[in-house]
Amino acid sequence: MKRILVVSVLMLAAQQSFCWGFYAHRKINYYAIFLLPPEMMVLYKPYADFIMEHAVDPDKRRYAVPGEAPRHYIDIDNYGVYPYDSLPRRWNDAVAKYSEDSIRANGIVPWWVNTMLYRLTDAFKEKDQPKILKYSAEIGHYIADAHVPLHASSNHNGQLTDQKGIHGFWESRVPELLAEKESPNGGWDFFIGKAEHIRNPLEFIWQRVLESAAASDTVLKFEKELSKKISPDQKYSFEERNGVIIKQYSSAYTIRYNEILRGMVERRMRQAIYAVASFWYTAWINAGQPDLTKLSNKEFSAADLKEFESLNAAWKNSPVKGREHE
Repeated sequence: MKRILVVSVLMLAAQQSFCWGFYAHRKINYYAIFLLPPEMMVLYKPYADFIMEHAVDPDKRRYAVPGEAPRHYIDIDNYGVYPYDSLPRRWNDAVAKYSEDSIRANGIVPWWVNTMLYRLTDAFKEKDQPKILKYSAEIGHYIADAHVPLHASSNHNGQLTDQKGIHGFWESRVPELLAEKESPNGGWDFFIGKAEHIRNPLEFIWQRVLESAAASDTVLKFEKELSKKISPDQKYSFEERNGVIIKQYSSAYTIRYNEILRGMVERRMRQAIYAVASFWYTAWINAGQPDLTKLSNKEFSAADLKEFESLNAAWKNSPVKGREHE
């Protein structure tokens, strides 16, 4: 009975894991570093571990900051039909039309990415190394979330179509199983060129959100069709993780779903890597391309360190670790 209880709880955790997953967020930030020019690499590469590890801080912040959750998604289908022209793309116009409470209730990820870009740009202008690193890590998280189809759908975990768990399946199970070179399909290619300056960042991120929204129906439809063809004992498997037996989507089911999607998860992950690097680069360019070998402040403050500690504590003490977008 105890073993069954543990398995059930962990399966619930897997179903409630509504973010790219710590693995994917870290990988996206890491590979984005190698798209930067040498003038930026001198700072970002030595701090690659920090930028990877703190890519997940926004998810941890959900347990410490009540207003954090809407920054990760936008239920854009609540605003009509594609391309959702009824929703103004500029924040003040959207608030004037729908009210700030309503906008926040449906999620604000494109606007929050733009806010984070301003913060990162100011950090570059101030030549403040801790802020540059912190905001670089965190904007990477929000940009990555904007590339997830179910972060742009009110049916964000298949709860409206009897597909609970699909969110974590798409953005956690698929990349964790298939992205590495030793995976069953030989791994994914994340070396994709160079970062570019984005002339209109708000327009850029809105386009990525619309792409996610357009793909959300496909994510749901294909899994629903595949599920009808596969028996439950083939759909799920029991695997050991950290010394505990857990129930999750089987390797065979995951591989087949990825094939039906024709590499959508890899494609969106690659696009997220490019976008993260390009937003970092854009902030640096817009700040006047400061010399990153001559930054004025190189130590994290006591307040910064305390925040990192509190975020870790909030996450470790959360009812279900990894919970996102409920």
